Amino acid sequence: MTVTSVEKDPAALTMTLHAAFDAPITSVWQLWADPRRLERWWGPPSHPATFVEHDLRDGGRVTYFMTGPEGEQYHGWWEVLDVEEPRRIEVRDGFGHPDAPADMPVTTMRVTLDEAGGGTRMTIVSTFASAEAMEQLVAMGMEEGIVAAMGQMDDILAEAPAGS
Repeated sequence: MTVTSVEKDPAALTMTLHAAFDAPITSVWQLWADPRRLERWWGPPSHPATFVEHDLRDGGRVTYFMTGPEGEQYHGWWEVLDVEEPRRIEVRDGFGHPDAPADMPVTTMRVTLDEAGGGTRMTIVSTFASAEAMEQLVAMGMEEGIVAAMGQMDDILAEAPAGS
């Protein structure tokens, strides 16, 4: 399994995911940088993602929607805060259309990739604005959803040529 641990720290308002891959850092980076690869894993298997806009650079914007089994769509967006290819991405992560009123909590998500023993270690830290926001998103299945989504990464990496 890709995800090796998930730690929730209500005092720090964070949820941290650790994952390990038998792939070079450049290949793991492409899972984020290539929107066609990203949409193959970002949604849980029952809710595949479609990326509409993918501007993964400082100040850029990413928009997407996940489609559920009955055709329902769940929209999301990222405001890209910082990118250091191929090692780090930091975004504000929210639900809904980008120009709609925000009725759902927004998190800050920091993705860090490190070389580790010939493979890659990935750490994703989601920071919540409040304890209530953290409780709401965790209750909605945030942890289970991202773990299920990330469980699709190894298959995509197995298809990709090393270093792509």
